[in-house]
Amino acid sequence: MRTEARHAGDLRPIADALIAATNTFDVEAALALFAADAVIDDPSTGERFDGQAGVREYIERFFVGYRTVTRLLSFTSTGERQARLRADFTGDFGHEIGLLEIVTDPAGLIVRIDADLE
Repeated sequence: MRTEARHAGDLRPIADALIAATNTFDVEAALALFAADAVIDDPSTGERFDGQAGVREYIERFFVGYRTVTRLLSFTSTGERQARLRADFTGDFGHEIGLLEIVTDPAGLIVRIDADLE
């Protein structure tokens, strides 16, 4: 019998789930991926978003509000529970390429995203 267990450091499924949730504008599914005290720091917006309320605001404003669709261009593990995503964003704003540095806690919840545009 083989038991499937997700390695705590494997962020690809988390990244895929985040992209799937934001692409379908499912705010609740996206929020479920974040720790209660998560932070999104996005210099391209000039703002930092703290906690579940901040993450919700970020997703609602920049994904739902602009009808943003994300396509993963590359995924690189940068350490235990850390990864860098390069993504193609399209929406009402036009088109941008961006980077997401994601850090998770031992439970696999996102605790920090540093986001910026190229």
